[in-house]
Amino acid sequence: MDLVFILIACGIFIAAVLYSSVGHAGASGYIAIMALAGLAPESLKPAALVLNILVASIASTKYIRAKAFSWPLLWSLIITSIPCAFIGGGLTLPGHYYKPILGAVLIYAAFHSFFTAKAAVLQESKTPQKLWLIGTGAIIGFLSGLIGVGGGIFLSPILLFLRWGETRIISGVAAVFILVNSIAGLLGLIAKHPVLPEGISYWAIAAIMGGWLGAEFGSKRFSGTVIRQVMAVVLLIAGGKMFLG
Repeated sequence: MDLVFILIACGIFIAAVLYSSVGHAGASGYIAIMALAGLAPESLKPAALVLNILVASIASTKYIRAKAFSWPLLWSLIITSIPCAFIGGGLTLPGHYYKPILGAVLIYAAFHSFFTAKAAVLQESKTPQKLWLIGTGAIIGFLSGLIGVGGGIFLSPILLFLRWGETRIISGVAAVFILVNSIAGLLGLIAKHPVLPEGISYWAIAAIMGGWLGAEFGSKRFSGTVIRQVMAVVLLIAGGKMFLG
């Protein structure tokens, strides 16, 4: 096996552990790793979505079994996010239009999540209005399909900032949200006959192993404060990737 393939697999494993521990699936991390390794740009989006689906499936199962989940919160988000992710998955836009702004937003969210981690878990959650959730789902779904991620890097900081759920519940909702939007985004991309990179089968194994380990800790062992602090690291990585990728 090529050394580059092995290094990519190691990177994907680490990203899967880190991201799945907060209910994310790691697509932005996978894209960064594969891009740094020099993979063809047209293969990054479909490969990241495939890995996302694998990790999000594991994370979703673990969070639901741990009862860290809310069906009412999820339904209002995905009713619009799924069709919008499908539409976004079939489109391609030049990255220089949105990446710097998106990167700045994610980095801001990272610092906010980290420095308010201890105080935030003591605050009472608010009940969101369904229209706000539906609109949020539509916007995030479209962006997730367009960029090739599951949407967790957008959804979690919004839900946490607005206090629309307890930290662990938000992680569980994010996991399932990412799963359904990654599937929708991939289906929207299939019409373009995407080509997966040669090493995808090895990287899938690494993603599954890392996703299982990270979701195990996130769904059962980490406190709300730790989840928010880890999420801050995830958002910082994702935001930095938007400037460097």
